[in-house]
Amino acid sequence: MPANPIITADIRGLLNRTEQLWPDLKGSAILLTGATGFVGTWLLEALLSANDEYSLGCRVLAVSRNPAFFAERTPHLASAPAVTWITGDVRDFRVPAGDVTHVIHAATESASNLNSSNPQEMFDVCVTGTRRVLTLAMEKRVSRMIFTSSGAVYGRQPAEFSHLPEDYTGGPNLLDRRNAYGEGKRAGEFLCGLAATEPAIPLAVTIARCFAFVGPHLPLDRHFAIGNFIRDGLAGGPIQIAGDGTPIRSYLYAADLVEWLITILLRGTVGQAYNVGSEEAVSLRQLALHVARAANLEEQAITLARVAEGNLPAERYVPSCRKARDALFLTPSTTLDEAIRRTCEFHRHHPSH
Repeated sequence: MPANPIITADIRGLLNRTEQLWPDLKGSAILLTGATGFVGTWLLEALLSANDEYSLGCRVLAVSRNPAFFAERTPHLASAPAVTWITGDVRDFRVPAGDVTHVIHAATESASNLNSSNPQEMFDVCVTGTRRVLTLAMEKRVSRMIFTSSGAVYGRQPAEFSHLPEDYTGGPNLLDRRNAYGEGKRAGEFLCGLAATEPAIPLAVTIARCFAFVGPHLPLDRHFAIGNFIRDGLAGGPIQIAGDGTPIRSYLYAADLVEWLITILLRGTVGQAYNVGSEEAVSLRQLALHVARAANLEEQAITLARVAEGNLPAERYVPSCRKARDALFLTPSTTLDEAIRRTCEFHRHHPSH
């Protein structure tokens, strides 16, 4: 089980909620790309704990560009006997010998610096990497595969939508270089759709459109607003909002995220996409207040870079999760306040994360 008590409790709750899923992975060999990112780390926490709890005899083939750095940060995962590390880029890592039964393609998490500094590289990582992983999955004739896509595939959320459903057919502006990540994920989804309907050997692939998350292992020094707020709060403030505080987001806790991904991998309808996130919408100003309370700070500890102008509708990024709820019975099990509290508590004791 994980060494950290918060993650230990989270994983225990996750295993209790998903007991019926794990027999599907008995004797499996799972290829996990993006294994050292936020999503990949949580997947490793869950997979290795389930492996021990249910004696699955599962092996994880973990792909990462820098497993040595991960070993310093998270040794209990890096040194697990069930994990074989494969060093390399998702576009050209060495293909493992032997069977692969399941694929979790979680590489190319959102990286705003790469998206802005080298959008062609970002697009290529998304598309070439996904094509390569799909080809490998088809060659190995895997039982199931999941592709972690993003809510970025929808482009800017229209003002008339409070929550974006999967059947919304809008998309990012094709002529805006800032949309390399969203367009790369859209292209990746298209490749998954082709693989799922391949006449000769269709691939049992599902898609998870991931929105915003919070939880232990979340980097506090990246472009994630909630991570920056928690960093500021734990430092004693001020909690700095880079804009006017009006954009609206929602946040799913990391343990719930893993539950949803494993369920979509094993129970999702082949060739279908599912939104993964929370439907509880909060403005960034409200989010900062939640973090301030968790950090025992006053409201005055929050600063705005600028004041909101006019009566323009707030920019939103909030999913409808009705499809996951109705088809797969997935609902969040952790409130936003509890998610923030647990994340703060984790980082108080693990400041290097």
